[in-house]
Amino acid sequence: MANYTVTLTEAENKALSYAALSQDDWIQNAVHERCRVAIDEIVQLAVTNFLAVGEPIPATREAIVDRAFELGLVKTAAQRQAEAEAEAAARLGQDETNTNV
Repeated sequence: MANYTVTLTEAENKALSYAALSQDDWIQNAVHERCRVAIDEIVQLAVTNFLAVGEPIPATREAIVDRAFELGLVKTAAQRQAEAEAEAAARLGQDETNTNV
């Protein structure tokens, strides 16, 4: 289990009170809903892969998410960002090499 703390400025807190009955409820709902969407995406991707390769499908959605990460079917946003930056840097280096020829 992970715990996170959200700090709002006074203006942000007032603004959120304008938009929501409870700031805490709104924040909790937003985070849990985003997690639900991500879980749905991972489960769909993983089950499709499991079926294609004959991998047993874990019994729970949580287990499917865990297995998808274990198998490298999905990566964290930080991992994807690092890979994209490395690819961009490699392309830039290659472009510089090609222009110097």
